[in-house]
Amino acid sequence: MHLDMLLVHVPKLTNRLGYTLNVLFRHVLHTEFSITTDEEYFLAYGDAKFCYGPRRLGDSPHIRNTKLLFETAIEEQQPRPFLRDGQWMLFPVYGNDLDLPFDLLAATFYMVSRYEEYLPHREDEHGRITTAGQLAVEAGFNEEPVVDQWACMLRTILTERYPAVAIPERSYHFVQTVDIDAAWCFKHKGIFRTVVGSLRDLIARRTPSEVGSRIRVLLGREKDPFDTFDYILEQHLQRPGNKLIFFTLVSDYSQYDKPAHYQNPHMRDLIQHLDDYASLGVHPGYDSLEKPSIVDQDIRRLENILHRPISKSRYHFLRTQMPKSYNTLIHAGLTDDYTMGYADATGFRAGISSPYPFYDLERDIETGLTIHPFCVMDTTLQKYLHLTPEEGVERYRTLVNKVRHVGGTFCCIIHNQNLCERYGWEGWRNVYERMLDIATY
Repeated sequence: MHLDMLLVHVPKLTNRLGYTLNVLFRHVLHTEFSITTDEEYFLAYGDAKFCYGPRRLGDSPHIRNTKLLFETAIEEQQPRPFLRDGQWMLFPVYGNDLDLPFDLLAATFYMVSRYEEYLPHREDEHGRITTAGQLAVEAGFNEEPVVDQWACMLRTILTERYPAVAIPERSYHFVQTVDIDAAWCFKHKGIFRTVVGSLRDLIARRTPSEVGSRIRVLLGREKDPFDTFDYILEQHLQRPGNKLIFFTLVSDYSQYDKPAHYQNPHMRDLIQHLDDYASLGVHPGYDSLEKPSIVDQDIRRLENILHRPISKSRYHFLRTQMPKSYNTLIHAGLTDDYTMGYADATGFRAGISSPYPFYDLERDIETGLTIHPFCVMDTTLQKYLHLTPEEGVERYRTLVNKVRHVGGTFCCIIHNQNLCERYGWEGWRNVYERMLDIATY
C-alpha cells in the first residue's frame, strides 16, 4: 500500500488540535494528512488512519485524549510527567486496550506552544524566563528531544499497523549559528571608546602583555583577538554538509549592546564578506524587548548593508517573552527565528529539535513564523555550567547523539569572541573543532 493521505479522526476540530497534527506530521514526520469528524467515513477508509478521542474506532490505532486540545482558555495544567520504558511522557491516560499510556498530542502541544511560559514564572535579571520551575528541568528531561521522540513513536505505531505505509525516515541535520555581539575587541571602536578602553586598562592594572596586546592590535602588528571569522569560515568549509548562519548586532551602543557602529566601513565590509559564504540574520538589540521598534530599525540597517531582504533573527541575550517577542518579528516581516533555547542550561526548551511554526496561545492561532530551536550555547557551557573544555566536548557529544537518534536538527550557538583563546576561553577552540567533527560526521 502506498500512502497518499493519512486520515485522522477527531471528535471536534479545534485550532490547537489542527496545529498539533500539523507540527507532528508536516513539520516533524514530513507526511501529509487529512482530518475528519465523520465516523462512518473514517471506518470505511481503506488506507492508513488513526483516531484521537475518548474511544477507539474500529481496529485503527488510537490515542486517548485529555481536555487540553479542546480548551481555549490559558490556565494551570496538570501534565504529570512520568517515565515509562525509558521514555518521558506527559498527560497520562488510563483504561484498557491503550496503544499509548499518555495523550501524545496534548503533550506535544504543551511543549511546543510553551504553554507554561504564558503562566506565572520566574525571570532572571534580564527579563528572561529561567529554567528554575520549568517542567522539563524540574522533572529532568530537558536534554531529551521528547517531541521528536513522540513523533517517532507515532510513526512506529502506524508503520507496524500498516506495514507498507510511506512515512519517510527522518534525516539528521546540523545548523551552526554564530552570534556577532562584538566583532572586534580593540579595533574599529572609534576614538572615544578606544581612549576609554585604554584608561580602563590602566585603572584595572592590566598586565603589560594585556596592555601591549591592545597597542599592537591598534598599530596593526597583531590580529584582533575577537576577529576569528576567517577561522570559523575555514572550519566550516572543511566540513561540507552543515549550515552556517551569522546573526549580527547592528543596534546602537548601550550597556548591553557594544557592537562596532553599523556605518563603520570595516563593519559593513565584514558583514558583506560573511554573506558570501554563509547566511546572515539580524540580532535585535537588548532593548528591543521593551522597544519593539528597535527590531524594525535593526532590520533596515542590515538590509541596507546587504542590499537584500532579511528573513532570519535571534534576539540578543535571548531576551524573549511569549507571545510578544515573536509577534514583533511577525509584524516586522521576518519568517524564521532562532532564539528558542536556554541561556542557563543545555537542552530543548520546547522539547523539540525540529523547526516548527509558532503558535500564539493568546490569539489561539498558528502563525507563519518558523521557530528553529537550539539546544546548546558556548557561553552556557563555560559561564553558567562552569564546564571544563573536555566536559564541554562530552556535553556536545551527548546532545548530538540524542538529536541524531531521532533524525532531528542539531542547532548550536557559538560566539566569535569566545574562540579567542583568551579571557578564560583557553582551550575552547579545540572544543569547537571537536564539536564540529562530532556534529558533522
